[in-house]
This record gives sequence, structure tokens and C-alpha cells, in this order.
Amino acid sequence: MTEAEVIKIINESMVEEFELDPEAMVPEARLVEDLEMDSLDFVDLVIVLQNAFDVKLRDDPNVREIRTLGDLHALILNKKKQLEAEESK
Repeated sequence: MTEAEVIKIINESMVEEFELDPEAMVPEARLVEDLEMDSLDFVDLVIVLQNAFDVKLRDDPNVREIRTLGDLHALILNKKKQLEAEESK
């Protein structure tokens, strides 16, 4: 899966799950301030992304550092790379 495919899945999942404007899905969009997500949305987001990418996010301390959509993209991309590296061993 390419970086562009991962970003597309994240963005489309968020648009569908949270009824967001596709035009607002830019890397610098702040999740709370710009996309108006709250703590319950974050719980749902973790579940949606875990299912979409088969990664574990719930106990990852980096999740608390996410502020922008770009941060979220980076986290998922890093998780996917880690998973692929472990699978290739």
C-alpha cells in the first residue's frame, strides 16, 4: 500500500464516519479546532483506523500527540511501516 493510498483511506474514512467536508481534509487541518472533533470522536477514529489498517493504536502513546490531520497520516504510515517490517522478518 502506497503512502498516497494510506492517506486517501484515512481521509475517506474520516469524511464518511464524521460527515466532514472532503475539501477540509488537508494535512494542516487541526482535528479539534478545524474539524471539530471531540473526545468521543477520537475513540471512534481509533476504532475506524484500527479496522481499516489492521494496526493497534489504542495503547500507543503517540496517539495523544496528534493535533493535525498530517500528524494522523504520519502516525498511520509509521505504524504500517513497522507492521510490514515485522512481517518481512
